[in-house]
Amino acid sequence: MTKLEQELTAMLEPAVEALGFELLGLEFVQAGRHSTLRVYIEHENGITVDNCADVSRQVSAILDVEDPITNEYDLEVSSPGVDRPLFKQAHYEKAQGEEVRVRTKLPQDGRRNFKGDLVAVSGDMITIRVDGAEHLIMLSNIERANIIAKL
Repeated sequence: MTKLEQELTAMLEPAVEALGFELLGLEFVQAGRHSTLRVYIEHENGITVDNCADVSRQVSAILDVEDPITNEYDLEVSSPGVDRPLFKQAHYEKAQGEEVRVRTKLPQDGRRNFKGDLVAVSGDMITIRVDGAEHLIMLSNIERANIIAKL
């Protein structure tokens, strides 16, 4: 998670929780002069379009006041969907035994992309089995990770 994403999470999490939702995580994707801020929310009863709209209004108001993002951006609020992104250690722990896709910030074992079974989570490390070989990856080296949906 980038420093900006950490700051945004700390800024927005209390407001999202006050509305009765869990802030799963967020992504700030820069694309030239225009960027996208994706906010993923969850609730035990699921997420509706109205839930996303409520959270979007609250988050937008906070961002307008605090103004932490200097360039233009679109705000997207959604449920995690079937290809659930993994942000926190607890998310990885829940996903043990699932097939996952992981992209690292820095190359590891000669690669940055891993697709395989999430075997274990221990401290700040995950173990992923790819084609019979196990790879240990530090959580801090993960750029992006998500569960691969079984259809």
